[in-house]
Amino acid sequence: MSTLLLRFAAPLQSWGIDSKFETRRTGREPSKSGIIGLLAAALGLPRDGDLSRLCALRTGVRADREGVILRDYHTARNAETSYVTERCYLCDAVFLVGIEGDEGLLHELETALRHPAYPLFLGRRACPPVMPLVLGLRETGLEYALRSEPYLADENPRLRTGCARIVMDSEGQGGGTVLQNDLPLSFDQRMRRYGFRAVKAFSIARTDGETAEHDPMRELEEERDVSD
Repeated sequence: MSTLLLRFAAPLQSWGIDSKFETRRTGREPSKSGIIGLLAAALGLPRDGDLSRLCALRTGVRADREGVILRDYHTARNAETSYVTERCYLCDAVFLVGIEGDEGLLHELETALRHPAYPLFLGRRACPPVMPLVLGLRETGLEYALRSEPYLADENPRLRTGCARIVMDSEGQGGGTVLQNDLPLSFDQRMRRYGFRAVKAFSIARTDGETAEHDPMRELEEERDVSD
């Protein structure tokens, strides 16, 4: 089995799974519906298109940088009325996203993501991804790929932690799994439909040998050694 790896990074992301009316929340990691929506946009599928091939893919997410919640609060007006809206975003988050499935379909998706039919965004149209988005195919299963891929948030070591959280599709419904209502059955705006999937979450230790601490004195010493 092969796994296609993607990098979801942007100043803002938003992954709502229970948003209603004027309140638009975000999950702490990309939802399956959000991932499949991005893949469907890359392929050019219509909103009422068949999603069965994409829903059958196993997906998983590793949070390399958790990000912080940003709440956008404002009042919308028209000629007759006004109402308050709240929209939440994840700020400065970085995720490794894995997609496991048939290698032929993964190659098709990789090509489509590099040359998308429609613009791609991370949960909402206001959240375009920062490149690179596609990291490529790995000849391994989903969980091993998420565990072994080098970390993606090294460019800002102050925000790193000693472990990384993984959330992925579970192949069973044993201990430690929960049901999550974010499996898209239809994106048709006249009647969006979602189903449940089994999800497991766990944390792994970072093993790339780098530290999140910044030691300015050490850097000064290194500069002095070079000048000597």
